[in-house]
Amino acid sequence: MDKCNKNKCSAVYIETYGCQMNKYDSELVAGLLTSEGFRLVPEPESADVVLINTCSVREHAEKRALGRISLFGGWKNGTPHRKLGVIGCMVQRMESELVNRNPFIDFALGPDEYRRLPELIRNGSTRPSLFTSLNMTEDYEGIPPSRETSINGWISISRGCNNFCSYCIVPYTRGREHSRSASSIAEEAKMMSDRGYREITLLGQNVNTYSDGGYTFPDLLIDLCSIPHLYRIRFMTSHPKDLSNRLLEVMADEPKVCPHLHLPVQSGSDRILLLMNRGYTRSAYLERIETAREIVKNISITSDILVGFPTETEQDFQDTVDLAETVRFNEAFTYRYSPRPGTKATDIEDNLTETERLERLDRIIQVQRSITMQKKRELIGQSFEVLPETVSKKSADEWMGRTPENDVIIFPKGEARFGEPIRIRIEACRGSTLWGRAE
Repeated sequence: MDKCNKNKCSAVYIETYGCQMNKYDSELVAGLLTSEGFRLVPEPESADVVLINTCSVREHAEKRALGRISLFGGWKNGTPHRKLGVIGCMVQRMESELVNRNPFIDFALGPDEYRRLPELIRNGSTRPSLFTSLNMTEDYEGIPPSRETSINGWISISRGCNNFCSYCIVPYTRGREHSRSASSIAEEAKMMSDRGYREITLLGQNVNTYSDGGYTFPDLLIDLCSIPHLYRIRFMTSHPKDLSNRLLEVMADEPKVCPHLHLPVQSGSDRILLLMNRGYTRSAYLERIETAREIVKNISITSDILVGFPTETEQDFQDTVDLAETVRFNEAFTYRYSPRPGTKATDIEDNLTETERLERLDRIIQVQRSITMQKKRELIGQSFEVLPETVSKKSADEWMGRTPENDVIIFPKGEARFGEPIRIRIEACRGSTLWGRAE
């Protein structure tokens, strides 16, 4: 008799919305369910159970997930054995409102309740089951994530956040920050290396504050570099107020640690940064950028930029544009403010229209796009170690791979092999895509 059912194993389809942390959580859920005998399927038509893993960071992500939940209500019609579960941050934020609006949901679980899934799928309930307790000790240790075969993958090193930026819902949906044990992270990284993974990305809302007793994030990076066959280590996200010189020195000294730093600035205005509760000033951020470039040779720096925060003036916005032009980020994820119920920013009187937000978003996108294109063209003629990751979308005869600095390059397959580093010289920038050949 298998673990999941006396007669058969339920087939489960998982659909994921949101960031890398959500994708990693879906891998954890997949690992938990497969260890209990459930089967994963690639499409909902062949599933007995659909799980929708949701995100609450922005309103748009919630609307997309709510639309899919509604569609899966139709998927259940006339098929009593089918079950629909919703998991993740949106459940934590909306709680009973979610199941009241969608009574066809069978169960809904917040980010710290996933261990309940096998039993809920087996036994079900006559009414929607809702579980949203936050647990400061839950890090899902002992559950190996179920990953697709690849050369790169994510490892979560901490959960939750202590920063309480005034616009951000994460501390309310994922709870306070707590770090995994260093031994469990190393064990997972070694397991991935043994399975052929060559690159890992360490995930946390703020990796800089990782701590296992007196053992810090730079300590963790140094130890992970000793794992055989592991070629590259990346990490995100770093918080500017907690970025230490020691971390930058490890990036400079350890060849396996990629010279790519994602350092969200959000705004270039001191007044807005204070309202956002970011914990640093414009000048402090620029000092961290200058130090990073002094310590880490050829470092690539990317960022997040939020426009249209409540009370943002044209001058505040111009301060952000000026900072972007001063720093010259390699890439920046730009987005407009959307109010998240329960956050402090919703208490600030909002004098901006959606039209103004969209207009500012378009302007900062154009500024950053121009900078990104300039920086890409500056790479023509240079050569980099590239890991072939996947076949190019446009040609089966080409690979797509990334440099240590996180630039994507397309190049002819030739004799290059999946997951084996190869030296590529960049010959052209076609649109926003770099193209090169093996040296």
